[in-house]
Amino acid sequence: MPDEESPTAADSTAALTLSGPERTLLEALRAAPHVMQEDSALAERTGLPADTLRGSLERLRSKGLVLASDDSWVERKLTHRGEEARARGLPERRFLFALRRAGGTLTPDQVEAEGLTPEEQAAAIGYLRRHRYLAEGIPFRWADPRPDVDAAFPEEQALQAVATGAKEVDEKLFSQLQRRGLVAVDRHSVRRWIPSPEGLALPLPKADQPLVGALTPSLLVSDAWTHVSFRPYDVRSAVPYLQGARPHPYLAWIEEVEDILLGLGFQEAEGPLLETEFWDADVLNMPQEHPARSVHDMFFVNAAPGAPLPAELVDRVAAAHEGRPMPGERLPVSPGWRTPYSRDRARRPVLRSQTTCVSARFLAAHPAPPFRMYCIGRNFRPDALDAKHHIEFEQCEGVLGDSGVTIRHLAGVFRAFSEALGISELKIRPSYFPFTEPSIEGYVRHPRLGWMEVFPGGMLRPEVLRPLGIDVPVAAWGIGITRLALVALGYNDIRDLYLDDRGRLTGRPD
Repeated sequence: MPDEESPTAADSTAALTLSGPERTLLEALRAAPHVMQEDSALAERTGLPADTLRGSLERLRSKGLVLASDDSWVERKLTHRGEEARARGLPERRFLFALRRAGGTLTPDQVEAEGLTPEEQAAAIGYLRRHRYLAEGIPFRWADPRPDVDAAFPEEQALQAVATGAKEVDEKLFSQLQRRGLVAVDRHSVRRWIPSPEGLALPLPKADQPLVGALTPSLLVSDAWTHVSFRPYDVRSAVPYLQGARPHPYLAWIEEVEDILLGLGFQEAEGPLLETEFWDADVLNMPQEHPARSVHDMFFVNAAPGAPLPAELVDRVAAAHEGRPMPGERLPVSPGWRTPYSRDRARRPVLRSQTTCVSARFLAAHPAPPFRMYCIGRNFRPDALDAKHHIEFEQCEGVLGDSGVTIRHLAGVFRAFSEALGISELKIRPSYFPFTEPSIEGYVRHPRLGWMEVFPGGMLRPEVLRPLGIDVPVAAWGIGITRLALVALGYNDIRDLYLDDRGRLTGRPD
């Protein structure tokens, strides 16, 4: 079969339309179709402002109607210091003349009296000694044999070549003069334009023919749309690329963390933000008079009623706090805190101060091992705001429990977690928490904020596990995921993670 007939250049441009400035520029270029014209010449001929001219030329190029050619060149020139050195002489030349006038011996005071600045003196003495004009030591003296003082320095010749615009200049000497601030380089470029074959073939409508680009309400109401010519769409023109909604950088990073934990075999759990003191502290073996449960470390909610608590578990936790045997047992878990346990306080509502309460709820609901659970959730504490503290923050809570689990497994989790996030600097040291023993803390280094504690954890104490009916070792942690994000994402202030201005979050305008 014969090939289909391909469209001609004129046919392919039939749908193209031009704005007023585009038409003016194309006509100016077509008036001299074989001459490359610069922006400045086109601006003079058309009277268009510079911004309008450049934008219209780029649109013509995107439509394939004009072609551009860029020329660039380098201009060497003397700096202000170079002009001064050419007029007065290089510091090394002035030093030699001063030495000759002084009869071949020159003291530092005499050098200063000649008007040479300390910088010029250092440059001149170093140059002259390297090239064997001066002997070592002070006062300054001629080298032996005495050099020819009147012979031109290569640097003087290069300086003269630059001043006169010579094309050939020794590159090594020019670099030396440039480091001394005597010469500089100016880079110039110019763009020239010419109509393309398609631009020459494009049929242009009459200049007075009105072309309307949009159908407006006024055109519809007045019926004027029936008397105007509409500009057809150019389907080949480039259009802006519009992106859809994008996730918040911090939330997107948290999703990556969740993927890592799921990949390590952990299951997700959730818990309420409005908690009771029982789940937030009591079940975790934190005494009811502990300083961390004061108004300085918890948000108490007075308007909300306390949630009902599991009575049997409350009895067991109360016995552990008071150092009594739990119901059905002969011996106490430990001496306890030796203070009366208040059930009324246990029911008091608070905004949860740690996601460890989610771990307690999970273990109470799933007492059969093994345990591999995580939770990433919001917590609330009345902290003073600074680069590392916020009244609202996220923790990554987790438990790992089964026969044979030790503190070594917990340290391994911290190291594996850091490596998965690309954080290499980690150090671990012993610590203390009311609900774990032994306890450890992991620190990562922030480039500006220094070492930050982000990996607290340990082995849950029997006072926590026994009331829950668990008899295997359980490692637990509450990773400061918000601080960890500062290191992983490169932020310097925890408050920046909660901004809703994407431009400030990413360091560039949205």
